[in-house]
Amino acid sequence: MIRISIELSLSLYDFKKYISAQLNHFFPDNQTIDFQTGIEKVAIDVALDRTGYCFSRVALESYQKNGSALLNHLHSDQYAVFLWFLSNSVWNENGDTALANKIFYLNKSLHGFSCMYDTKLPDIFLLFHTVGTVLGKAQYSDFLIAAQGSTVGAQNGIYPKLGKGVSLLPHSSIVGSCVIGDRVSVGIGASVYERNVESGMVVFKGENGAIGYKAQQKCWAQQFFVDAI
Repeated sequence: MIRISIELSLSLYDFKKYISAQLNHFFPDNQTIDFQTGIEKVAIDVALDRTGYCFSRVALESYQKNGSALLNHLHSDQYAVFLWFLSNSVWNENGDTALANKIFYLNKSLHGFSCMYDTKLPDIFLLFHTVGTVLGKAQYSDFLIAAQGSTVGAQNGIYPKLGKGVSLLPHSSIVGSCVIGDRVSVGIGASVYERNVESGMVVFKGENGAIGYKAQQKCWAQQFFVDAI
């Protein structure tokens, strides 16, 4: 991953103070968190680098400022992505499961987003609206999009494998032993259950509730990223 500078809506000092204050307020267990010092400082710096790289690939205007990636602490979708990167970075850098759990819990409380810190989300992904979104420990690829109420989960302990540019539109799901190709869009309310889907397909829910499949010329995710998927 290439290091990318990132613009913040607060000064770096105030941003670190802000996230520290949130965690200490939500979890007043006398285990004070200070992202200005020590191992916690390393983890937040790594998370900001990862967020900057992710957002640098996003085509949406609100993710850019003055030619750099932008992280706005009051943009809830952006902040949810950052908090996931932070929880994962804390876990990766020093195995601090207590702090990683707090950040996971904070993200779930603020945004209704459930994705454990040891899940292997890709370097480039977007969350839209977040509420009720559950991303389990599947195999993910870059240019993932997950909208509100979407689910990726296991059946009998087996998780799906998702290709590049997979989009889960609101209240859609991919569950169980599935291999999902590149540039697949799972439409509103549609479900893929223990079934493989070829690259370049749309999965949709028909008027009678039946799930259908059709080819698409351009995947839904492409409009949100600067790179060709």
